[in-house]
Amino acid sequence: MGRLLVVVDMQKDFVDGALGSKEALAIVPAVAQKIRSYREAGDEVVFTLDTHFDDYLDTMEGRKLPVVHCIKGTPGWELCKELQGLEGKRFEKVTFGSRRLAEYVAAGGYTSVELVGLCTDICVISNAMLIKAAVPDTVIEVDSACCAGVTPQSHENALEAMKMCHIDVK
Repeated sequence: MGRLLVVVDMQKDFVDGALGSKEALAIVPAVAQKIRSYREAGDEVVFTLDTHFDDYLDTMEGRKLPVVHCIKGTPGWELCKELQGLEGKRFEKVTFGSRRLAEYVAAGGYTSVELVGLCTDICVISNAMLIKAAVPDTVIEVDSACCAGVTPQSHENALEAMKMCHIDVK
């Protein structure tokens, strides 16, 4: 079919909200440019949205990370303002990786899949691994300049782990 760009969790709460960071803010212009370049080439762009509900603190994730974030319908759940207007198909997910996204990729017959977004060490790596398992002979790439982790070190650790699993890191 063609190339697919997966934009992972570029939501307000991860960029400049409850779990935001200077590293996350720094990648926003590059992610916006990458989305535009895929669209200009006629390639598909999809988005994941970390999606939680009012019971978040009662979930396993909420007990391990007790910071309320990405509650569906709140401003923190929306894509960051710089990406609004660049939206595409969305995959809401209640955990780090999206099996629906991996199934979508497997059915799509893409020549390559590239991932960008937040957080490298949690949701980007989880989705990259699910996609790799679904389409083991498809080129899977991660653009390190368009990703940020919880910390710079955990970002680098995740990139190294993905390389070991034959995910190409640019």
